[in-house]
Amino acid sequence: MSLTIDTHNHMLPNFFFEATNEKGKPVGGSKPQEWTTEKSLAFMDQMGIDIAVTSISTPGIQLQDRNTSKELARRCNDFAASLIRQHPKRFGALASVPMPDLDDAITEIRYALDVLKLDGVVLFTNSQGIYLGDKRMKPLFQELQKRKATVFIHPNPSPDPIAHTLGITDNLIDFPSDTTRAIAQMHYGGTFAETPDVKYVLSHAGGTAPYLAGRFAIVDEMEIMGDSSLTGTFAETFRRLYWDTALAWTDPVINHLSDIAGLDKVVFGTDFPYIRSDLALKGKQKIESNPNLSVAEKFQIFSGNALKLFPRLTSLYKQ
Repeated sequence: MSLTIDTHNHMLPNFFFEATNEKGKPVGGSKPQEWTTEKSLAFMDQMGIDIAVTSISTPGIQLQDRNTSKELARRCNDFAASLIRQHPKRFGALASVPMPDLDDAITEIRYALDVLKLDGVVLFTNSQGIYLGDKRMKPLFQELQKRKATVFIHPNPSPDPIAHTLGITDNLIDFPSDTTRAIAQMHYGGTFAETPDVKYVLSHAGGTAPYLAGRFAIVDEMEIMGDSSLTGTFAETFRRLYWDTALAWTDPVINHLSDIAGLDKVVFGTDFPYIRSDLALKGKQKIESNPNLSVAEKFQIFSGNALKLFPRLTSLYKQ
C-alpha cells in the first residue's frame, strides 16, 4: 500500500479566519492562500497526498467572549465532520477547542470525539499567555488521557510583548521558540508523564527542541530542573513524541530526528495553505530523495507512522 498522509494541513474556512485574524494582518505574519475545500483537494492532488488530517491554525480559538468562542469551536468541528462525510477517503480532522476555559474545552472534546468521531485534538502552545504545561491545564489532559487521544500541538505567538518589537515575523523565530517552551514545561511539569497514553505530535519538527537535545541532557544530568525519576529524562520524552516535517524537511533535520527520536516517530506535514505549493512539493521531494532513508523508512514518514496515530484511516483503506 503506497499512501501519503499530510498530518499538518490547515482548514481555514472564512468564518474561522475572519473571526480570529485581523484583516490584512494575519497572526504570525504569513498570509495564507485562500482556503476552500476545492483548493485543498487540488493541492493534495498536485502533491500526491491521499489524506489530509485537517486542523485550524493559529491563534486557535481564544476569543474574549466565552460564548462566541464556544460557538466558533462548535462550528469548526461540525464543518470538519462535514468535510469527512463529503470526502471520507481524503480527509481526517482534529477537533478545535475553545480556550482557555477548561470546562468549555472539555465539553467540546467530548462532543467532537464521541459524537462527531473526529480523529484527535489540536492544542496551541499558549492561549492568552497560559501554556499547556501550566498546572491549571491538568483537567484537560486528564480528559485526553482517559480517551488515549492523539493531540497535535501547534505554536502561537509568545505572550511577551517585547518579542514582537524586533521587526521579525512570529513565524520565523517565535513560533519555533514557543513550541520549545511548551514542550519543556509539559515535560518538567509532569504533563507528559501523567498522560502516558496520549499520543503527541509536535508541529515543525518540535521547533528548536531537537537542536537543544544535548543541552536538555546536560540539564537532566546535573538535575538543574530537579530529579527526573518522576518525569523521566528528556531523552526518553524525545523518543515518545511524534514530530512532523512541515517546514522541517531538510536532510540535517530528518537525520537529527532519526538520532534523537527515531524515524518511527516522524510524520509528514506540509503546513498548507500557509506554504506556497511549489515549496511544499520541493519539501516532499527532499524527503523522497534523502539518501540516508530506506524505502521502508520513507513509508514510515509518509504514512506508516500516521496510521498508528489515526487508526480510523487504516480501517478506511482496508475497505
